[in-house]
Amino acid sequence: MSVPDKKTAGGVLAEEKQKVLEPPLFKVLLHNDDYTTMDFVIMILETVFHKDTGEATRIMLNVHQQGVGLAGIYTREIADTKIHIVHDLARRNEFPLKCSMEQA
Repeated sequence: MSVPDKKTAGGVLAEEKQKVLEPPLFKVLLHNDDYTTMDFVIMILETVFHKDTGEATRIMLNVHQQGVGLAGIYTREIADTKIHIVHDLARRNEFPLKCSMEQA
């Protein structure tokens, strides 16, 4: 009986090494607008992206001054989920905050 993940090399069983591919990563970006408050953006960064207040403030200032800020880098599924959470919270609080992702 043969074992599917092992090969015989010179009469000795040797394990076949399999290369594990890391999943692609995506940047989650917050975009500036004229209506979403700075406090709301900080709250989003602290609650959804688990940033401390100092880092959340720094990212919020990037959003405000440069038009976009990097909230985090995640796998596609996690990035997509965080974007949906941000849009839902923004909609419930009547803010037009936009969040997007791009491949890292």
